[in-house]
Amino acid sequence: MNSARIGWIGLGKMGAPMAARLLDAGHTLTVYNRSAARAQPLLDKGAELADSVQVLGREAAIVFSMVSDDDAIQGIALDAGGLLEATRPGLVFIDMSTISPAMSERVAAAAREKGVHYLRAPVSGSTTTAAAGMLTILASGPRDAYEQCLPLLQALGKKLYYLGEAEQARYLKIAINMMVGVTAAMMGEALILAEHGKVEWAQMIEVINNSVVGSPLLAYKAELLATRNFAPMFTAVQMAKDFDLALNAGRNANVPLPLVAISRQFLGAMIASGRGELDFFAYVTLLEELSGLGRPADRERN
Repeated sequence: MNSARIGWIGLGKMGAPMAARLLDAGHTLTVYNRSAARAQPLLDKGAELADSVQVLGREAAIVFSMVSDDDAIQGIALDAGGLLEATRPGLVFIDMSTISPAMSERVAAAAREKGVHYLRAPVSGSTTTAAAGMLTILASGPRDAYEQCLPLLQALGKKLYYLGEAEQARYLKIAINMMVGVTAAMMGEALILAEHGKVEWAQMIEVINNSVVGSPLLAYKAELLATRNFAPMFTAVQMAKDFDLALNAGRNANVPLPLVAISRQFLGAMIASGRGELDFFAYVTLLEELSGLGRPADRERN
């Protein structure tokens, strides 16, 4: 497996540290990113740079992608000049993005026509866990391709789950992100109520984190909430995109998702109020303003 030529498409916040993991594990890697400058740290570590995704389709045995959304996967995989246009049969294509099941089905159909083995492998985790190879990876698609690529996936994640032959990984990733986003909404409302009751902010976070509702997510966010550090680990804009994926999937399957629908409206309000590029847990600051507490800076002036 170490001798196989591997391609990587997408060097954003998650893609770059994940690609670096494969290099550090001794794999031969050729990378592509729309902005070539973002590839330089990986080139310094020994990666090669491709000038198009078609080069990867022709020359690599396995190609990973980690891109932002449905439009991005459409561009790199399906459009003219995309990966599947000039690829050869036998390629393994592993997409680790969070995209809709409907778009993923389109990629799967195009891959089958080309004789390409298509794995869906979205991830759960942060940039920190990506850099440490501690992601949770949800995989579905051809079982033999999954087993063939298992050593590569193990370099990227600590917990790996094979879920089935079709879009199971897409649905479960969206379901998890639904729960994460709704948790932030629930947490925000609880914090505002307690804040109105004059509970001290940092102590409130500590107590909730150590209560029956404590969770790995809350433990991860507790210090950031306590210090009101809303620098984006995952932005409100990104969470809104994932909620749209969930709502579209629910609509296509006639599955009601009322909590997600309501929470999506408040994510829209975050974006409209200038909070779109803050962490999605900054929802609490929107509620502070709506409930009359005002922004922290306003309270300090008063």
